[in-house]
Amino acid sequence: MATDYDAPRRNEADDMAEDSLDELKARRNEAQSSVVDVDESDTAESFELPGADLSGEELTVKVLPKQADEFTCGSCFLVHHRSRLAETRGNLFICRDCAA
Repeated sequence: MATDYDAPRRNEADDMAEDSLDELKARRNEAQSSVVDVDESDTAESFELPGADLSGEELTVKVLPKQADEFTCGSCFLVHHRSRLAETRGNLFICRDCAA
């Protein structure tokens, strides 16, 4: 299909200005009738990702004890490197994220 690039462009505002009141009411009714009530719990279960069957897989993680240069945040309880220490409140160490 050929396109005339020299012709003036039309946008939706121009189209809306020329539409009749009956057409606008019909569009509004169509837009309202297309709403679908979807149960959120069903949507996540209905998606199948290719190659995502991990039922036979076993996750193996090596857990290391807290190192000498790490601390446990007293607010979020995550283990951080000593460089992430923002402040000390009594015996509690607070990380930069929780202090912000």
